[in-house]
Amino acid sequence: MSVPLIGLACMAGMLVFIALRCPIALAMALTGLIGFTWIVAFEPAMSILESGPFEALSNYGFSPIPMFILMGVFASKARMSTELFNAARSSFGSWRGGMALASVIACGTFSAISGSSVATAASMSRVALPEMRKHGYADSLATGTLAAGGTLGIMIPPSIALLLYALITEQSVGKMFMAGVIPGLLGLGLYCATIIILVHLNPDLATPGPSTNWREKIIGIAGFGPFMLVFAIIIGGIYMGFFTPTEAAAIGAFVAMVIAFLRGMRMTGFREAVDETLKLSAMIFFMILGAEIFGYFLSVSRISFYLAEMVGSMGLPPYAVLAAVLLLFILLGCVMDSLAMLLLTVPVVFPLIIEAGFDPIWFGIVAVITVELGLITPPVGMNVFVIKSVAPQIPIGQIFKGVFPFVLSDVVRLALLILFPSLALALL
Repeated sequence: MSVPLIGLACMAGMLVFIALRCPIALAMALTGLIGFTWIVAFEPAMSILESGPFEALSNYGFSPIPMFILMGVFASKARMSTELFNAARSSFGSWRGGMALASVIACGTFSAISGSSVATAASMSRVALPEMRKHGYADSLATGTLAAGGTLGIMIPPSIALLLYALITEQSVGKMFMAGVIPGLLGLGLYCATIIILVHLNPDLATPGPSTNWREKIIGIAGFGPFMLVFAIIIGGIYMGFFTPTEAAAIGAFVAMVIAFLRGMRMTGFREAVDETLKLSAMIFFMILGAEIFGYFLSVSRISFYLAEMVGSMGLPPYAVLAAVLLLFILLGCVMDSLAMLLLTVPVVFPLIIEAGFDPIWFGIVAVITVELGLITPPVGMNVFVIKSVAPQIPIGQIFKGVFPFVLSDVVRLALLILFPSLALALL
């Protein structure tokens, strides 16, 4: 059997591992070891286990990950999600659908610190969902808004997904973060537009909330101050060259910790934050380790280059190649975790994208948005199940029904980015 065919056979075997509910990290590691042994030999494969974990986990480029996670956990401990929702509600709550708008805006702002879609959805749903239900919002609109709003965390920097993509493809982390700003804000704007359209077409979905005076609005807007401070320190510092992404992550985590202590966090909360950070970081680093071992197999199998040559020989136009890759992302995103999918697929498809002549920074933004769709589409839809865990009395079908308009909104954003690549590249 030829080497590329061995590679394809091993890839098929990995999908079987995943279908059997084997953890993604373990599936990648096993496939990498079996494939490397098949193509090279057993002893060299064992030597990967000696050097691979150290090389992967001692990579300085991955050091911002636990710091960004810690920053987001401190933000939760400081009850920033509550303050954000109240701040946005003071400005928009009196509108029909205003609390849904406030939820999306709060999600977008909170995600700028948390960097995690799941953490954003979990934090905001505990605050906003009871309020929306109390004021007569339809369950579909309330839950759909929060599930979709949580996905903004994967795009608005600092984003762990963008960070991993940059490290996998050897792109500038700072450029990836800057490229995510406009698409992230575009997603926020489209989500708000979706809510306005929905409540205009069906006023029964939401009721106007209590009105606020100008003093309450100004006090509410001041609640955005700490978030803007942390965001400006991270993005401004990286963009102006004052410090590296790792230094920015550490400084952001420190500022979030200070804010949390000033707002009442005690040492018990501090220990809980560190413990939660360690658990989330360990999960991500195990996936990175599995991807590292899988990467050795990809190198010797040359499957990526084989696919690039095969696609090149077929004479497909560049956008047909892009459409096939994005379709693969959408299908896998329905059944896989977003970070695991990036670690698994990007090393394989990246040569195809470069061969087709697309900008690697732009493709990173398009890829992450496509992966984002998997967070709110069945059967997995991780954000949907996060909302379900907060409100177990709401049927899962109602949540997916509420999310559907926002999926269409993301499709529109994806189309705009493909038609106008400058939306992602304008700030570079």
